[in-house]
Amino acid sequence: MEYYFSLAFIIEYVRVVGLDEDLLSYALDYGSKLGVEYIEARYHKLSAISLVSRNGSLLGTGGGVFEGVAVRILYKGALGFSSTNILNRENIRETVETAFKHAKAHSKLMKRPITFADSKMGRAKYEIVPQKPFENMNIEDKIKTLEDLWGLVKDAVKEAKIPVFFVSYEESLEEKTVMNSDGAFVSSKVPRVKIDYNLVVMHPQKGTVQRFFTHGASGGLEWIKEWDLQENIPDEARTYEKVLLEGKKPPEEPVDIIVGSEIVGLIVHESCGHPSEADRILGREAAQAGKSFIKPDMIGQKIGNELATVIDDPTIPKSEGFYLYDEEGVPARARYLYKEGRINEFLHNRWTASIFEVESNGAARASNFTGEPIIRMANTYFKPGDHGFEELLEDIKYGVYMKSYMEWNIDDERWSQRYVGLEAYLIENGDLKGFVRNPALEITTKSFYSKVDAADKNLKFYSGLCGKGEPAQGVPVWFGGPNVRLRGIKLRVVAR
Repeated sequence: MEYYFSLAFIIEYVRVVGLDEDLLSYALDYGSKLGVEYIEARYHKLSAISLVSRNGSLLGTGGGVFEGVAVRILYKGALGFSSTNILNRENIRETVETAFKHAKAHSKLMKRPITFADSKMGRAKYEIVPQKPFENMNIEDKIKTLEDLWGLVKDAVKEAKIPVFFVSYEESLEEKTVMNSDGAFVSSKVPRVKIDYNLVVMHPQKGTVQRFFTHGASGGLEWIKEWDLQENIPDEARTYEKVLLEGKKPPEEPVDIIVGSEIVGLIVHESCGHPSEADRILGREAAQAGKSFIKPDMIGQKIGNELATVIDDPTIPKSEGFYLYDEEGVPARARYLYKEGRINEFLHNRWTASIFEVESNGAARASNFTGEPIIRMANTYFKPGDHGFEELLEDIKYGVYMKSYMEWNIDDERWSQRYVGLEAYLIENGDLKGFVRNPALEITTKSFYSKVDAADKNLKFYSGLCGKGEPAQGVPVWFGGPNVRLRGIKLRVVAR
């Protein structure tokens, strides 16, 4: 399939009812005759369209269907993987045989045989039903929405200019059926919608700032109304113009700061979620996505104070990282990675769960049929507190509120990190007193979770595409949290 102009048309792509289940059952039956210890077959289909616009001009449209079957086999302590996009019995048989050959060849080299932890297997079908299906708006109206945004954004600023406003729209449907020899049978349908934009605000004397942002969720076009792009993006442009024109240098002495939920979400994703991946802890990701400061024996060790609880929960309704069962058929649940200041549990699939002698907590995900299931986050967030935002402010005599970020980085082990504020304010005697330009929060993972003094009730989530693996796999996630207050932080300054 090549290009289409309606997701409704894509969904009507002809596929024999039950064909995927028949092929998966055939794969399991054929694999069992080869004498394997375990076989897993996954039908995985992604249907999507996208629109891309820059400065009000449509750059292009695209989309299509990406579907196939993935097979994973465990034989004599080794895993083999193969996949195909040709959906007939002959190719499924060849795919099973290839995965078997890989496992058989590696079984002779395994110093520590791979085993899978016993897990309860799901047998279920579920789907997200959009309140407003994608086909309720025609392609012309979707294109016009992007074009109209440019007019609102470019007219929002007075002294500055908007040299670049790039925006893309994507709607997709992910369909999966997972079956394995341990009894799993899980079928799911999850539609998603996403808006990405890059906004650059430039002033000849004051320089530039830019904003990269993504809205994303599971569901349908109801989210476009929820995000209120026509109001919020021009407001952002006006705010960034003020940051350029009015922003002052951050305080040089240590001050109290409020870290906005957007930055908090990114921090917990990077400094808790990734280092809590059990395969990363075991070194599997060292040459790919990086290492972890967490060691296998660190469960229970102190990482922060009693306010530091970070949860990863795939079951949050309408979230972008939503699922009820993972790619191994294990039921999903909330995972308390850091709990009241201590490292509480790791993200596991059945292999790492076996090594750590625990149950899998359902973290095995694959981005499409060409990828093996690996340990991934879903929706990671800092647990909210019981304060109001005004209460966070009122106890600060002099400080900074960093609401959003423009850039960030973190080291390979997820320990030392840096976040540069975009929209940031000076705080004086509990009130916001104008803009601060380019404050940088440089902090270690333990220092951040130890210095949290209070968190408000305002839990908010942000969309992302989390990368990991080799070949690289990107999966949709949410990350978020409340606004949190830190005491006694020395901010750095980034040159304009």
